[in-house]
Amino acid sequence: MILPIVAYGDPLLRKRAKDIDPQEIDVKKFSDDMFETMYASSGIGLAAPQVGQGIRLFVVDGTALNEGEKEEDKDPSLEGFKKTFVNPEIIEEDGDEWGFEEGCLSIPGIRAEIYRPEVVVIRYFDTDWNEHEEEYDGMAARIIQHEYDHLEGKLFTDYLSPLKRQLLKKKLADITKGKVDVDYRMRFPR
Repeated sequence: MILPIVAYGDPLLRKRAKDIDPQEIDVKKFSDDMFETMYASSGIGLAAPQVGQGIRLFVVDGTALNEGEKEEDKDPSLEGFKKTFVNPEIIEEDGDEWGFEEGCLSIPGIRAEIYRPEVVVIRYFDTDWNEHEEEYDGMAARIIQHEYDHLEGKLFTDYLSPLKRQLLKKKLADITKGKVDVDYRMRFPR
């Protein structure tokens, strides 16, 4: 089932998500809905708060970023990088920070260069409730950090300078009011 994407300005995007109890929700079904929603929105990652659920779950599929690339241009960190992260916890971020232009399905039409550490170690459960602790680098680490931020109530725009945020103020206000042109369903505040 394709779910509407929660737009910038919704208070849920600013709240820290709660851990999921295994009896509370069917994480397999919810994960399937999240992937379906993400693909319908042409995304590579999606966190539960972005579809109106204040729970600690996000899905990623970075494999599309490698499609069509020449072999030497493919990012090895994205090979087979399609996963669901349940109750994740980043336990380490390391390496040099590097910049890359990020965007967000909840903040359509706005992109900005964001600097993040190149390596992340994350502990999480899969949809069968098996625990994993894994290290990711490069683009895979960036996607994880971006989606994890959503679970912490943080958005990529929080990393921008005050001047850059000021310059985006009207665009962000327009998104909050629903004055945005997207080809996927969105849920706006108010």
